[in-house]
Amino acid sequence: MAAKQPLADVEDGLLAHLNANAEIPDSRYFASSLGVPHKDVEDVIKRLSAFRIVESADITKETWMLTDEAKGYAARGSPEVQLVAAIPPEGASKGALKERLGDVFDIGMKAAAKNKWIGFEKGNKDLVLRKVEDTKDELQEQLRRLENGEVIADKVIDDLKRRKLVTKEKSIWYSLKKGPEFVAKRKTLATDVTREHLKSGDWKDLEFKDYNYGAQGQPIAIGYSQPLLEVREAIQNIFLEMGFSEMPTNMYVESSFWNFDALFQPQQHPARDSHDTFFLKGKGYVTVVEPTVGFKHI
Repeated sequence: MAAKQPLADVEDGLLAHLNANAEIPDSRYFASSLGVPHKDVEDVIKRLSAFRIVESADITKETWMLTDEAKGYAARGSPEVQLVAAIPPEGASKGALKERLGDVFDIGMKAAAKNKWIGFEKGNKDLVLRKVEDTKDELQEQLRRLENGEVIADKVIDDLKRRKLVTKEKSIWYSLKKGPEFVAKRKTLATDVTREHLKSGDWKDLEFKDYNYGAQGQPIAIGYSQPLLEVREAIQNIFLEMGFSEMPTNMYVESSFWNFDALFQPQQHPARDSHDTFFLKGKGYVTVVEPTVGFKHI
């Protein structure tokens, strides 16, 4: 496996290619020519496009890709061909073939029987016999063609879909050309003026990166419940479920009747003490509406 190239080397190679050839019609082939993953080339394209050094056009195509199971068949042959190849001239028992082929056996049996490549000894359904000498592995050929990017018939695709050997994936690549700010070698733009820049005087010759005022900042942790409010709500729900109803909350001063007696609080309860309840000097008046029941008991 080739060593991973730094993105700076990929960028230099891309700019040198555009400088010599004016355009890159397919970023996939360019990535292959450099021996790097297409994702690395894609990252460089996005960075250069932001500085208008290159102009890119997206090319999107849906392609059929082999599943892991299908890749195994493309390399080793289809299950039905593997099964026929494993049967000796005198035949073999299902158990022996199952032990040799594993999961491929059950899949291969169905397809091989459908193709009339195998049969069974009369009176002994456990002995599997070959009915053909040579088999053409069309499935392996179809999978290899698809793996190489060739176009195959829709009927073949339908058969492969039915056997769950292919999945549709969206591929995106790019065509490139020089942008209005194209340069063969990109300068590194400064983002801040440092103390060293000021001391040396380099700040006069620096080129600064433009600020992106549309970029999103760090997400702010907001919208959490305040713990005391959660406790208050829990206690509030307890009283409401017991049948109490809420009074207006704009009463900054309330009588002891509503604060304590109406809540069935004992006379000697600690909450009635001065360190838990603020009492006002002077006389106050409160209007108490007599309920239909229970008032005298309070």
